[in-house]
Amino acid sequence: MRRKEKRLLQFAGLLIAALLFLPNVGLWSLYRDRVFDNSPDTVDGPGGIPVIQGLNRMGKDAQVGRDGVRRKDWHDYDAIKRDASRSGNGEQGKAFPLSEADRVDQAYRENGFNIYVSDRISLNRSLPDIRHANCKQKLYGEKLPNTSIIIPFHNEGWSSLLRTVHSVLNRSPPQLIAEVILVDDFSDKEHLKVALEEYMVRMPKVRILRTKKREGLIRTRLLGAAAAKGEVITFLDSHCEANVNWLPPLLDRIAQNRKSIVCPMIDVIDHDNFGYETQAGDAMRGAFDWEMYYKRIPIPSELQKEDPSEPFESPVMAGGLFAVDRKWFWELGGYDTGLEIWGGEQYEISFKVWMCGGRMEDIPCSRVGHIYRKYVPYKVPGGVSLARVFTFGWREDIRVGDPMHTKKVCFDAISHNSPVTLYDCHGMKGNQLWRYRKDKSLYHPVSNSCIDSSPTERRIFMNTCDPGSPSQQWLFERTNATVLERFNRGNN
Repeated sequence: MRRKEKRLLQFAGLLIAALLFLPNVGLWSLYRDRVFDNSPDTVDGPGGIPVIQGLNRMGKDAQVGRDGVRRKDWHDYDAIKRDASRSGNGEQGKAFPLSEADRVDQAYRENGFNIYVSDRISLNRSLPDIRHANCKQKLYGEKLPNTSIIIPFHNEGWSSLLRTVHSVLNRSPPQLIAEVILVDDFSDKEHLKVALEEYMVRMPKVRILRTKKREGLIRTRLLGAAAAKGEVITFLDSHCEANVNWLPPLLDRIAQNRKSIVCPMIDVIDHDNFGYETQAGDAMRGAFDWEMYYKRIPIPSELQKEDPSEPFESPVMAGGLFAVDRKWFWELGGYDTGLEIWGGEQYEISFKVWMCGGRMEDIPCSRVGHIYRKYVPYKVPGGVSLARVFTFGWREDIRVGDPMHTKKVCFDAISHNSPVTLYDCHGMKGNQLWRYRKDKSLYHPVSNSCIDSSPTERRIFMNTCDPGSPSQQWLFERTNATVLERFNRGNN
């Protein structure tokens, strides 16, 4: 009897212990979460769930969705924590404090942005995470295709090019980067030759291709695409900064539909002070007017989604930054090789995608900063042809095209002896202010000089006005002398 009583007492004790302990498992979990959440060694994962550093670098374990696809959190919380602790010039995407010496014209001449400021900001600088809060909770496919990142460049600044590469490698899961291909479009700057080769030796995934002559943006991109080995091709400009977890949202959409071309949201890096911020009217889709001028317009209310962090369709893309399945890109025929520097290529690809049963999407949870130049610092391949058609409307700027189909890019010049380039028309006069004179010259009040031509070099540039110089005389067709005189008199 004593043995049976002893066993009964032992069983009763275990039962009582279980009844006391089990209800407190939830209390222990709550206590554990609170302690870890207040610990300096943790950061919030999806839904605010704390992730212990060192135990779970890439977030939560994979989850199986209703479609049977295993998805996981791709955030690199170690990298996010390191970025959050950084301080210094331009860190956290803050504007660099400019002095008058920093604003000298020479700082912009070669790149179209302030290279002096760029050189004083870390190549690994941190950026603000300005995604919608819902993006921090999203899971993406556990098995995503890898990608070749293609970055074409021509005479790009040293620090801006390297910062582009560093940001891509720093903020992308390594297993998703097959390679980074830098395609040099016949640059003549010394820092982009041997020095660049030697620097990139430390980055085994980076390789450099070079054109044998000046090809222009599109043929340079095609060279990179032809050499790409990744399952997906991702095109970036050479003065960009990839933001937190930018790549998985793009690749996930292509994994779901290989005929999708996807674009990140393009943030603005200020060309003066390198401050990083979102574009005005962030969630807007691409469109164009009858002059084929690209613009962004609000999404109609009936097409807006309840969750603004969800991908949305767009008629056309901006053109510079996007990802596409490599085989699908070539099935579409790639780019038309007759396209030159920029303008038109985004329409060509966009139209072919829609006509061939594909999709064009913008991905709000993928963000990449981009420097919008103050002006375009280089000339087109072969120079600007003197036989080119220009529209000399009765306005202060000069626009490319014929009178019925003008493109909204204008003649732009910055100083005496500077080349004449094409830049988006801004309507603010300044560098784009011109006067049409009776001696058939085109006068530029900002530089106090006239447009001159160099037939041997096939280019146009600013030079001291000389009424007797044939190279400064331009043929104006369909002019109205009375209106022209009134126009010049009003300018004076």
